[in-house]
Amino acid sequence: MRKWIAMIVAVCLLTLYLPAAAWAAAKEDSDSWLNTGKLEQGVIGIIYKSPSAAKTKLMVSKDNVSYTYDLSAVGQEEFFSLQLHNGIYKITVLQQVTGNKYRTVHSDTLDLQMKNEAAVYLNSVQNIKWNEADAVIEKARELTRDKKTEREKAQAIYDYLIKTIVYDFDLAANVSTGYIPNLNQVLAAQKGICYDYASLFAAMNRSVGIPTKLVMGSSDHVKEYHAWNEIYLDGAWVTVDTTVDAGTGSGTFAKNASEYKVTKVY
Repeated sequence: MRKWIAMIVAVCLLTLYLPAAAWAAAKEDSDSWLNTGKLEQGVIGIIYKSPSAAKTKLMVSKDNVSYTYDLSAVGQEEFFSLQLHNGIYKITVLQQVTGNKYRTVHSDTLDLQMKNEAAVYLNSVQNIKWNEADAVIEKARELTRDKKTEREKAQAIYDYLIKTIVYDFDLAANVSTGYIPNLNQVLAAQKGICYDYASLFAAMNRSVGIPTKLVMGSSDHVKEYHAWNEIYLDGAWVTVDTTVDAGTGSGTFAKNASEYKVTKVY
C-alpha cells in the first residue's frame, strides 16, 4: 500500500514541476486539431488525419441543432462556419468504427460573440471554397470593378451566372454523396448543378465584401432538393435563385422568400 502511495505522490510531483514550456507544448499538441484563429470571424479550422482508413466527420452543434461534415481523408486543414448565431458551440471530431457507428476522438466547446453576425457569411469554408488567386475571384473583381453599390455588384454577378452557367443534367443524375463544388472547375466548364450555382454565387459575392448565404431545402420552383442563396443588401436578406433563372436566361433578381423552405444554411 505504501509503495502505491509513493508512486502516486511521485507522479503528482512530476506533474507539478513539469516545465512551463513542456506544458505549453503538450497543450499545443492536444489542441492542434482545432484552429480558433478566425473565431472572431465566425470560422474554425479543423485538421485531423485518421490513423487508419476510417472515415472522419465533424459535428458542429448549438441549441439542439447540428451540422455534420465529412473531413479530408489526408488530414488537410478545412474551415467551417459557426452560422448558428452567437453562443456556445460544441465541436466534435468523429471517427468511423463500423458502418454508421462513430466514436468521438476530439471534442471542445467555444463561445462565439460576433459584433456583426452577418460577417460569418463572408468567409471561405469547405463548401464555398475560394482564395484571392482563383479564377472565380478574378472574374468577380472584373464584373464588379466599375459598380458603385453592393446591389449593383451582386446584380452584375447574378447576370453573368444566369447567362453563362448551364445546368449539368448528367452530374445531377450521377452526383455522389458528399459532393462539394470545385468552383474553378465549374467556371471553366460553364456548367453545374444547383449546389454549384449557389456556391459560386456565394463565393463571388463574399469575395467583394457582400455577406451571402448558401441555402439548402425545398422550393415551389423545383421538385428536387434544392440550393439557392440569400444575400445581405440594404440591411435585409434577399432570396436569389440563379439556378432557376439560368433555366430561362432571365428572371427577377429577388425571389419571394415564402416560396422557399430552408433546411440548412452555410
